[in-house]
Amino acid sequence: MRNQESITLALMKTVTVFALTFFASSLLAFGQESNEENAAQQAEREKDAVLKAEDDLATAYLNSDADGIARGVTEDYMLTNSTGKITTRADDIAEAEKQDPKYEVFENTGMKVRVHGNTAVVIGRTHTKGTSGGKPFDSNFQFTDTFVKDGGRWRLLAGHVSKLGWGIRKAESKK
Repeated sequence: MRNQESITLALMKTVTVFALTFFASSLLAFGQESNEENAAQQAEREKDAVLKAEDDLATAYLNSDADGIARGVTEDYMLTNSTGKITTRADDIAEAEKQDPKYEVFENTGMKVRVHGNTAVVIGRTHTKGTSGGKPFDSNFQFTDTFVKDGGRWRLLAGHVSKLGWGIRKAESKK
């Protein structure tokens, strides 16, 4: 009888060890899935934050909001504009203060963002309409913007803009 109790006790210990091992491995697998899920959710939150920063900047340019532009771009920000000219944060703030150009429309569309740590790249299109130097304009651009996370917020570090429709306009002028 004593031998049978020992066997039963050993069997119960073995079953308990297997059950605990199974339970622990299940928790690890669940924890890994949760970590992956949390990482995916965090990545989406970062993408949304970058797109919000991009939208806030478009609104600042639309409204000639020099303070909004200053908040949204880094101190060493540079842009290669559609004519190939390099402009800076100071240039953009000065234009906003002069309200030239004055925008009626400054709208970004089709934006795609990729986040890599504290750096993000946004591509998209911009439609602008307004007046510059007293002359009206209505233009479409393709852009690439590079953001960095600075002090917990996304700010624009560099941009490049290409005017859309150059080829069409040149082809039409030959006729």
